[in-house]
Amino acid sequence: MTALDPPASPSWLEADRRHVWHPYTQMRTAPPPLAVVRGEGAYLVTADGRRVLDAISSWWVNVHGHAHPRLSRALAEQAERLEHVIFAGCAHEPAARLAEELVSRVPPGLERVFYSDDGSTAVEVALKMAWQAWRHRGEPQRTVFVALAHAYHGDTFGAMAAGGVGAFHAVFAPLFCDVRRAHAPRCFEEPEVAAGGACSQGCAGTVEEILEREGGRVAAVIVEPMVQGAGGMFVHPPEFLRGVRAATRRHGVPLIADEVLTGFGRTGRLFACEHAGVAPDLLCVSKALTGGYLPLAATLATGAIYEDFLSDDRGRALLHGHSYTANPLACAVALESLRLLDESRGLERVAAIEVRCRRHLDSLAGHPAVASTRGLGAIAAVELRPRGEAGYLSDLGPWLYDQFLRRDLLLRPLGDVVYTLPPYVVTDEELDRVFAAIAEVLDLLPPVP
Repeated sequence: MTALDPPASPSWLEADRRHVWHPYTQMRTAPPPLAVVRGEGAYLVTADGRRVLDAISSWWVNVHGHAHPRLSRALAEQAERLEHVIFAGCAHEPAARLAEELVSRVPPGLERVFYSDDGSTAVEVALKMAWQAWRHRGEPQRTVFVALAHAYHGDTFGAMAAGGVGAFHAVFAPLFCDVRRAHAPRCFEEPEVAAGGACSQGCAGTVEEILEREGGRVAAVIVEPMVQGAGGMFVHPPEFLRGVRAATRRHGVPLIADEVLTGFGRTGRLFACEHAGVAPDLLCVSKALTGGYLPLAATLATGAIYEDFLSDDRGRALLHGHSYTANPLACAVALESLRLLDESRGLERVAAIEVRCRRHLDSLAGHPAVASTRGLGAIAAVELRPRGEAGYLSDLGPWLYDQFLRRDLLLRPLGDVVYTLPPYVVTDEELDRVFAAIAEVLDLLPPVP
């Protein structure tokens, strides 16, 4: 092979091509996947030696950078002691210590931690807790959930039902539980809603209006506090979240906060609920919980909800679980990740990232291809003017992804929304490079007709 010859593809890529079914991927038309062999800080290293800046934290999970030595050491040390044990009828120190840490950090009133495996299941658990608790209280008619337009809560059935992005879940709609869709702040930007009409999402009104109309049938209200992620990185004002919390309190309905994306500093506070000073009845966390190392999730509940399940009748227990519930390896890494977040002053770094991103967003706001910009904490988004089909299935998304990858940047647009959500170890120079590439790619777009 000469210096001009391209490097040979690793043999395992052929096995991937023949046997692997990738998520969120049309396997007939998708280009070959990026062959990643290791991670180093904010970078992914490919089989052919490229260093690709991971500007989206590998689906929003990485916090401290790839292959952090302290997290790797915590994982190895725990593996030498206990790799896994059934969590029904058993306990172990990493899970107990992590639960203690989580309860000490979340908004007040959340006293109990139920472990699961990922964000979808954390949401599923919260929905089941709310549903079953009403039955234990003698109110089985509460079978309706209230969720927001543009919502995304995961890909299990309850989580899909709560979701409001048709591209992801509409095909499964006949299998969903009963959900009323409420206006998110984004809905009020539509002229029809401003005039008192219906929005394009088919919402049934505001959260307050829905609870006024059928509050006695509602089991819970679920929201992504402050930022709606996969629906388009929509940022909400704190007043909206405070209003939802006030409405649920007036009607005696539990509030579920899905902080799978927003937890652990992504929005500039440890938990996004802190921006509005509210405490939910159920809180779902995952993604950054282990710093991007291992799957782990938790649903935190108030003491009141926990007590609804206490009985001499074993059938009133929460009969839900997963084989790898509270995996000791994942819990040990999560504990070390929380320590590292404190010691590295992670929230201070997020504040600095927000300032730098805001400067770049302001400079992009006047670009002719840009419809709007928004951001909060380490999250920054640029929404492009629609070209053909809008939303997640826009053909613009794959083209943008390819253009950024050509520039050794991993940015995975949500259709016509380009966003960055980097690990907190990203440098100012690396952030500047990301936004310079976004501006360069936007310049390649033809004018919107």
